[in-house]
Amino acid sequence: MGLEFGRIARGAILSAGLAFGVAGAASAQDYPHDTVTLVTHSSAGGGTDVFLREMVGFLGKAMGANFVVENVTGGSGANAMAKLATSPADGSIFYGTTPTYINTSLLSNPEYDFTDLEGVVNVFMDPQIVFVKADSPYQSLTDLIEAAKADPTAVPFGVTTPGSLDRQVMEQFKAVTGVTSPVITHDGGGELLISVLNGTVAVAIGEIQELGPQIEAGEIRLLASYTEDRLPRFPDLPTAREQGVDLVVNKFRGIAGPRGIPQDVKDLWAAGIARVLEDPDFKAWYEAQSLVPTLMPAAEYEAFLNTFAEDQKAFLIQYGILKQ
Repeated sequence: MGLEFGRIARGAILSAGLAFGVAGAASAQDYPHDTVTLVTHSSAGGGTDVFLREMVGFLGKAMGANFVVENVTGGSGANAMAKLATSPADGSIFYGTTPTYINTSLLSNPEYDFTDLEGVVNVFMDPQIVFVKADSPYQSLTDLIEAAKADPTAVPFGVTTPGSLDRQVMEQFKAVTGVTSPVITHDGGGELLISVLNGTVAVAIGEIQELGPQIEAGEIRLLASYTEDRLPRFPDLPTAREQGVDLVVNKFRGIAGPRGIPQDVKDLWAAGIARVLEDPDFKAWYEAQSLVPTLMPAAEYEAFLNTFAEDQKAFLIQYGILKQ
């Protein structure tokens, strides 16, 4: 049976959109602030950095505020979590969530962790892609696995931060295939891409939104997707399962904030995101990135995150990554 990271839940975009009219009218005097900061632990060019920067213009139109993105790197998300946890819960600052902030909380025991934040709204599920440099000798996962078994040190694997989902997926890939190649971590997706292009690592895991320009330029080649079905944009790209690697990965992308955010602010965010997801220009962008809109309002998203954390902890213990 394949390992699924998280469970996809779907919110009702239509009902959230209707809620926007009600909540917006009730809260317009107090919210939103003139400027709202969206923090990411990603470096420039990383997946969350790209996602947030693309979304802020549409958010501004939907919610009537100026949104800015701030990169708070370091500690695999620990520094970003600390900034959020010590900020006011007044709707002026939020965090772009991915599994990284939960994994870092579990693995590193930082001063502030994911429990000091609360889920506000989920936006997308983001398919994970295995990729290599365009001139790589590996044409499939089978080629890669055979080469890694023959000489593990000659096939170094690249991932983003130590607490990232792709790091955990790569460790699971090693466990189910029996390869022992070294795993090299990076500060973010931008740095990881550079390592693939300059040959520092032989293979990596990423997202379409990070890799789009290099795919178009023919600088990288895709080997597999960790999805149930083939991606519509890449119908010739086989899934990992089709190549004998039984892994399916769901990477969430959403918004969290300091614990204690008022319910009306959460409602405004759910409604605002619903409107953004329906914007034709934004829809054209996220469909081109193979992002799957998966709106979850605050209560649903918080429950999803807690379940994900429980499942992830069990996985980390099972494979000896986290000690009990």
